[in-house]
Amino acid sequence: MGILEDLADGLAKDTIDEAHRFGKEELITEVAKQLGATSTTMEEAYLTSIRMRLAEKRAREFLVAQVSQLEEKSSG
Repeated sequence: MGILEDLADGLAKDTIDEAHRFGKEELITEVAKQLGATSTTMEEAYLTSIRMRLAEKRAREFLVAQVSQLEEKSSG
């Protein structure tokens, strides 16, 4: 990754963590607006990282649930 992607991804990770910690999902959008006011390029990279991280999280949760169900079926 380049510096833009690294910075945007780090910010995305931190923002997701804090949004979940405080139960304030709109924090993600608020940070994006701040970025957009000074750098639309950084805003897009940030939003891409947000989408990728949230998609990965949902997919991982799905995988864990599926594996758990398969384990229950195979042991029962």
